[in-house]
Amino acid sequence: MIHRHIFHNEALLPIEKARLSPGQAGLVCGFGLFTTLRIARGEAFAYERHWKRLEKDAAITHLPMPYSGAKVRVHLHEVIRGNRISEGCARIYLVHNNVGYWKSGEARPEVDLIMTTADLPSYREPVRLALREHGRHAASPLCSVKTISWLDNVWSIGEATREGFDEVVLLNERGEVSECTSANIFTVKDGKVFTPPLNSGCLEGVTRGILFEIAPEAGISIVQQALHPQDLYGADEVFITSTNRNVISVGSIAGHVIANTAGAMAKRLNDLFDAYMTEYVERRLAAAR
Repeated sequence: MIHRHIFHNEALLPIEKARLSPGQAGLVCGFGLFTTLRIARGEAFAYERHWKRLEKDAAITHLPMPYSGAKVRVHLHEVIRGNRISEGCARIYLVHNNVGYWKSGEARPEVDLIMTTADLPSYREPVRLALREHGRHAASPLCSVKTISWLDNVWSIGEATREGFDEVVLLNERGEVSECTSANIFTVKDGKVFTPPLNSGCLEGVTRGILFEIAPEAGISIVQQALHPQDLYGADEVFITSTNRNVISVGSIAGHVIANTAGAMAKRLNDLFDAYMTEYVERRLAAAR
């Protein structure tokens, strides 16, 4: 549930005071970007990485970027303080208004900035994954862009939850494993960790990127490699990663039970990730004193 205060363009205001217009072409056609951040001890964890990805996606889609990362960070913390959030999550939306024919003549910025916060969602562990063919189109130039055109993802997860699953493994047009609707996926085999490469159509997740940096320092090898469903079914472990879940073990995929649902590697990587997040937050808090 979104908290009461949001930031919209230039002001922090109660959600009922915000006005979005049918004439905002980007809103009605899904031309916009977003990212979800973890809030830890009142700090926006890994903000720099999220903003860098937003800038990359804006360049790919030619979405104008009238906002600076530093200014948006200040406004994001206005929302965090306004909603009195210590632990939770936040979203930053950038909605392109001047696209296509179905737009209005009212005064509006070229890009709407919207920021909201919410409590952390709860998750069952180990998670149960469904499987969907043709869930990602790896050849699309937009496959790696985190856009507000999110119907495919919310529809897929909605269908899966109706069948008793927690998430969905999405295959690309080549039958390769790409990702889940809102998480990257990893397998463990003989002590090595494997994950699909970006050309599988998966999103370049922030948690995924951090693991690539911190795992080798702990002697853990993570290899980008094309994976197929049989690689998942035959793995020693499978786990998924996301901003709101960190690292979480998978118990079954499309009815196939994973060998090690206790997830020793997943737990080890989650501990490493927690330590990294704690250090990041403490460094930010110390700098603010």
